[in-house]
Amino acid sequence: MRRANCIASHLQLPSRMASTTSGILAAALHPTDDVIRQLLKRKHIAVVGLSSDASKPSYHVAEMMQQHGQYRIIPVRPGSGKILGEPVVGKLSDIPSDLIADVIVDVFRNPNDVEPIVDEAIAVGATALWFQQGVVNEKAIIKAVGAGITVVADKCLWLEFERLGRF
Repeated sequence: MRRANCIASHLQLPSRMASTTSGILAAALHPTDDVIRQLLKRKHIAVVGLSSDASKPSYHVAEMMQQHGQYRIIPVRPGSGKILGEPVVGKLSDIPSDLIADVIVDVFRNPNDVEPIVDEAIAVGATALWFQQGVVNEKAIIKAVGAGITVVADKCLWLEFERLGRF
């Protein structure tokens, strides 16, 4: 909670708003196991920034979730082709609209680059954003939560899957 309070103070928000903001950030940075379990019940993961390089963390996490969690991976990145046997889509809006509400949008991007991803997630009706370990952008988290999106930040999807048991 201390970290969240420091973040809220850094944003220079009015004290009442800072308190609310620190709660939002704390919930994203320290989600309950129940929140994580609910997200892990979904069977589609759109990995924004998925690399085709098997030595990269994004590839490894997606591969593990695909192999051990029976998840369908949707690679989201510029270009075309396939990664992990799945066709690449250029943006979240290329995911079928009837599927997006049941997708975990897993973000492997520099924290400075995630605000446009949040904007697109909001625009397409995504309901779950997962910012991988090391990906923390307070403004993006607050915006996503304000739009009704469940957010987990600074956590590895694969490690949480392993910690809570396979679904």
